Amino acid sequence: MINRVLIRLKVIQVIYAYYKNPGKSIKTAEDEVFFSLSKAYDLYKFLLLLIVAVTHYAEDRINFNMKKVRPTEEDLNPNLKFVNNRLMRQLESNETLLKFAEQSKVDWVNYSDFLRRLLDTIIESDIYKEYMAGETSSYEEDKELWRKLYKAFIFDNEELDALLEDISLYWNDDKAIVDTFVVKTIKRFKEENGAEQELLPEYKDDEDIEYAHKLFRASIQNAEEYRRLMSDNSKNWDMNRLAFMDVIIMQTAIAEVLTFPQIPVNVSINEYVEIAKYYSTPKSGAFINGLLDSIIKNLKKDNRISK
Repeated sequence: MINRVLIRLKVIQVIYAYYKNPGKSIKTAEDEVFFSLSKAYDLYKFLLLLIVAVTHYAEDRINFNMKKVRPTEEDLNPNLKFVNNRLMRQLESNETLLKFAEQSKVDWVNYSDFLRRLLDTIIESDIYKEYMAGETSSYEEDKELWRKLYKAFIFDNEELDALLEDISLYWNDDKAIVDTFVVKTIKRFKEENGAEQELLPEYKDDEDIEYAHKLFRASIQNAEEYRRLMSDNSKNWDMNRLAFMDVIIMQTAIAEVLTFPQIPVNVSINEYVEIAKYYSTPKSGAFINGLLDSIIKNLKKDNRISK
């Protein structure tokens, strides 16, 4: 699940903190990179459990309504299609998620107000109404319901973003990336796999783990050389006046270009320019793109880059 987009972001964040709060060893900072990545994987599982939690809240509401002193006909004969959703039941019994829920210090039960508001939003939606009114019922329809609901009401949910940030500072910048993997997981689920359905692995392979180690180490250990390259190519720019985040982003970008010959240069530049657009100043993307382009051209002239 953890991809190189997320690894780049975590490496930059930790390097920034490493310089801003001196005193930590490189090894301690490197451990922080991998701890923060593991927290992103926790967020992935926690968001999958949100599907279960909001359904359980709906189930509790049905049970409460049935016990009213004067229940309505609808209260006594509720439509159970939503609470019996097959994808949700599969998530509910998933072995990996059950283990995570048992060991985790956070539980959606503690956020009932949010679950109530999310459920109300879902119930009022056309997505929900069309699903409940449908005359057919299948596993694929149940999966499609949650794919649509997740993209409509959990993506770009400001209340949820704030709630997650309060739970863990590590989750502040992760949700947009993790959301895409939750939807990918929904698509990958198969009914025949039942409770043993595998989630996305924490890392695709050992190569990505090694990538994180090398990128972090190269960025720190060769910082002086990389900053000299920035200074030599910045022309009229005073390095001391650059946004510090810009310096860290370019330092990491140069480390990637020089350390990983198998990654195309344009891929590296584009990835770090995108990070700059979101995590630095409004003008940082264009500035970093131009400066990195100049640095790369000179490195190629010196035969330090052959790709």
